[in-house]
Amino acid sequence: MARKPRLEVEGGLYHILTRGNNRQRIFGDNNDYQKMLRLLEVQKAKLPFFFYAYCLMPNHVHLLVERRKAAIGRVMHRLLTGYSRYHNKRYGRVGHLFQSRYKGILCQSDQYLAELVRYIHLNPVRAKMVRTLAAYPYSSHRAYIGMEEPWVVDIEPKSSRVAPHILS
Repeated sequence: MARKPRLEVEGGLYHILTRGNNRQRIFGDNNDYQKMLRLLEVQKAKLPFFFYAYCLMPNHVHLLVERRKAAIGRVMHRLLTGYSRYHNKRYGRVGHLFQSRYKGILCQSDQYLAELVRYIHLNPVRAKMVRTLAAYPYSSHRAYIGMEEPWVVDIEPKSSRVAPHILS
């Protein structure tokens, strides 16, 4: 039976979540995290979208993106396929790296958006991996507080849909 196509809205804000197959680790070391961020940067240049927040956890990924012309599905297909190929080659694996399809949840209110950014950034603290948000290097939180350059994430809202106070 064919899967139903995803419904996407241009200008829609989406919380994207993808997880390792059987909840396995998808990032082994700093090089893996950096590879995922570089792939995001490449896709952002090829299929423009606004990228507001992320947290790369050892076995899953959270992204907050605003869809522009290209479908989020195209962006995610290229991103996850590229990372899977890299990971499988690096670790001598074959087969699926990611569990099922990614989840794309449409963010429909400013209140939810504000909570969502906090939720994404707090993942490593809630998982007891670090004590403070600033201590986790694979999240956009550090760019928001000026600890690092926001080279891939858009810390300034790019559309009228996102108010500046919501992201900070």
